[in-house]
Amino acid sequence: MVDRRALLRGSLFTMAGAATAFAGAEPVRHWLGWDRPPLGGGYASAADNLDAVAHGGVQIHYFRRTEEKLVALTFDDGPLPEYTPQFLDVLDEARVPATFFVVGRHLDEHAGLVRQRFGRHEVGNHSWSHDDLATLDLAGARRELERTHDAIKRHLGREATLMRPPYGHLGGSTVLAADSMGYDIALWSHQMRERRYAGDPTAQAQDLIDTVRPGAIVLAHDAGDKRRLVALNALPAMICALQEKGYRFVTVSELLADGPDQARGTRNPEIALSRTGFRT
Repeated sequence: MVDRRALLRGSLFTMAGAATAFAGAEPVRHWLGWDRPPLGGGYASAADNLDAVAHGGVQIHYFRRTEEKLVALTFDDGPLPEYTPQFLDVLDEARVPATFFVVGRHLDEHAGLVRQRFGRHEVGNHSWSHDDLATLDLAGARRELERTHDAIKRHLGREATLMRPPYGHLGGSTVLAADSMGYDIALWSHQMRERRYAGDPTAQAQDLIDTVRPGAIVLAHDAGDKRRLVALNALPAMICALQEKGYRFVTVSELLADGPDQARGTRNPEIALSRTGFRT
């Protein structure tokens, strides 16, 4: 058990110890296929601002352990003109939902691309400028989230409830800023590996078809360079094959709401950071 205040102080030793302890949990480590979760160093002053807490604890989700064949597709960094509409076209054709973690400045500039197209999809907060929140103090991290939260509400008429930190980096200020705004944090268990499968969408699709398990959260990106074509071109085959295997695609919030233990603070299958400590 790692003390929450020690974690929020952002000690590199504490963060490394938490990651090592998590990596040693063999069943979870094997399931995720990681040596450690993507924890980053945090800004040291965050632990002294616990009066900013909005609820009893931040849930940090990598996946949802479930026997039902559910999988959540997620897309980061958009919306941008080059790729976001193409990903939406694929999802529309397959009639499956996804969760888009938007960058606020991109949404502010390109809201027209998605305002009428995000109907079946969930929208989460991916910061305003895609800065590494783990390197910012509490005020800076919160400002990044607040600006994007306001943009989502202004342009899309909805309130985001999930955030994903850029690069998957968690620091004390990041966690506390999320907590102060009532957000839970969504990371991922699988991802589109565009560098590994450069130029080979078939191999990328097969990798996910073979490795996805019930409750998976899959990361892809709808912004960036031409590597995104690997994910884009792999997506139809992956969706079709997983559906043939009996999988149903849901948003992240729908995935996390599945099952009887979903009252806030009792989600035991995934990592949870609560007022009482860090546990798996």
